[in-house]
Amino acid sequence: MKYVDEYRNAEAVRHYAKAIAQLVTRPWTIMEICGGQTHAIVKYGLDELLPPEIALIHGPGCPVCVTSAETIDTAIALAALPNVILCSFGDMLRVPGSLEKGDLLSVKATGGDIRILYSPLDALKIAQANPDKEVVFFAVGFETTAPATAMAVYQAAQQNLQNFSLLVSHVRVPPAMEVILSSPDCQVQGFLAAGHVCTVMGYREYEAIAARYQIPIIVTGFEPLDILEGLYRCIRQLESGEAAVENCYARSVRRQGNETARAVLQTVFEIVPQTWRGIGEIPASGLGLKPEFVAFDVRHKALLSPVAAPAAAASDECISGQILQGIRKPQECPAFGTRCTPNHPLGAPMVSSEGACAAYYRYRQMPAVAAR
Repeated sequence: MKYVDEYRNAEAVRHYAKAIAQLVTRPWTIMEICGGQTHAIVKYGLDELLPPEIALIHGPGCPVCVTSAETIDTAIALAALPNVILCSFGDMLRVPGSLEKGDLLSVKATGGDIRILYSPLDALKIAQANPDKEVVFFAVGFETTAPATAMAVYQAAQQNLQNFSLLVSHVRVPPAMEVILSSPDCQVQGFLAAGHVCTVMGYREYEAIAARYQIPIIVTGFEPLDILEGLYRCIRQLESGEAAVENCYARSVRRQGNETARAVLQTVFEIVPQTWRGIGEIPASGLGLKPEFVAFDVRHKALLSPVAAPAAAASDECISGQILQGIRKPQECPAFGTRCTPNHPLGAPMVSSEGACAAYYRYRQMPAVAAR
């Protein structure tokens, strides 16, 4: 297949849905990792095509959603400084920090110099053009976006660009999967892994997880046929008692990943603990700058000291932590669609472009059917 429309072919979708219905003999619960997959499932109604035995739950697959409120508060405080230009991906602007701090859009509305970029490399040009300003790139994302951030730091070092820095909040997927699987409340019996993450990192790290927890992990893409093929392969393994990693996104993913991208990651970053919003600290789940590049970490620059943010409070109404772990669905939240909307979010999953709550709000504003 060469074109996107082919992966959305209605006849082929019905074929896979029928094949899954013929295959399944007992209930199974499968989690998709990526918020992009969640949006595709809800937008195209893929879950409604499946037999009732198959339950899909949504994982912590939105890096914007899992960025800690403390980190967002720090970004807000930095953006309010007159000598700072804060650069960010667009969906970070509406994500709430602590209740008192608001969001980046509020700072922009009151005069903060906040610029929306598509690539961290663009922040280097802004730093070059504004030598009297500290240009801070808010580095958010899974392993998918981290190589571009690493390249920006590498080039900044080569250029001796001293007014460029990062507020780093990159996270790694495999440790989060292990936290979910080791929880006593875990319902997950199979995973759909995020194809774009595996495009960069490969899937060798998932093989140990599949073996340790005896769970199938299927690498898949983001179109309806990608997801249904992944579900079919996952259910086929579950029905036959297998637990292995399969790649059904071969047009993009190789077992070893993108070796060039991995090399630049390993040059600039090291693996560190990271706090995930709604989940807590997960060991080895983040990326931090290596000592030789720490001069580009804004947390190590003096300008941060007067604006260090305290631990942030969360809304008592928001159940985003349970949603991010697949314990509850968005519409099971009593604030969903009423006190929590994309224009007035109580939690990150409602406002992020990959958030599960945003997907349900956009495509399915209906009463919750699951028991609370």
